[in-house]
Amino acid sequence: MKFDLKKFFSRKPKNELEGEAAPQPAPEAPAEAAIPEKLAEKCEKCGQIVLSADMEENFGICPKCGHCKKIDARARIRLCAENFEELFADEAGGNILGFPGYDEKLAALRAKTGEKDAVVCGTADIGGVRCALFSMDYRFQMGSMGHTVGEKITKTFEYAAEERLPVVGFILSGGARMQEGIVSLMQMAKTSAAVACHGEAGLLYIAVLCDPTTGGVSASFAFEADIIMAEKGALIGFAGPRVIEQTIRQTLPEGFQRAEFLQEKGFVDLIVERKEMKDTLAALLKLHAAPEKEAEL
Repeated sequence: MKFDLKKFFSRKPKNELEGEAAPQPAPEAPAEAAIPEKLAEKCEKCGQIVLSADMEENFGICPKCGHCKKIDARARIRLCAENFEELFADEAGGNILGFPGYDEKLAALRAKTGEKDAVVCGTADIGGVRCALFSMDYRFQMGSMGHTVGEKITKTFEYAAEERLPVVGFILSGGARMQEGIVSLMQMAKTSAAVACHGEAGLLYIAVLCDPTTGGVSASFAFEADIIMAEKGALIGFAGPRVIEQTIRQTLPEGFQRAEFLQEKGFVDLIVERKEMKDTLAALLKLHAAPEKEAEL
């Protein structure tokens, strides 16, 4: 019997003979556009999309609305200082009160940020003036102050007093760290004592308050500086505005606890644009270093 290829290939599939539609191949998913990582970002205030390169060139300030984006501790140091040498890099605290889950949280934050805690300390040159400095990192529990943060900042002031160096502090914090209870609150007194000893030695301390500076940090070393600077629009205060409104049952004025409001009330000396921060710090450090240099001559 002769096999008819034409007839064989013209036969309908079984499911069509039974009245069913032939299965259709699944449509291919459209290829995703290859967008480079971190090409653009969304401003947390105005919601506009901004090219990451434009944000970086503008010192982390949104070119659309002027909002200051949070930057990490080392980025802030690079922005304002040169020849940075870190101090107390091996300081790393633990779960001193046995707070549930705190060990795991610390380990995860250290792996994510590359920092052992919420502050970076060291010495650097700003405008040719050698100084001690510390910079707080929002990525590590919003810069909250535990015993390690307090210890490192205290040691920075003690070192600066011994070496007769001015101190510059870039401060950003949500307050005392609740997982460390009363031990975290004790850091308020410890850091304040170190600031006082540094001041009694006739040395300069400049605080730069960033967004936010709140809680126990604002009630201790943040407001104990000789010169208090702030970034534009920074939230600064002890309790947050919502807590205050709920407590006193009154509506607060517009802009309450923002840097501009505090400058009007005399709590902040200068509000400085981030791109002008290095030059402003350099001018202040040179001005206050001049008498000491003249005395040495």
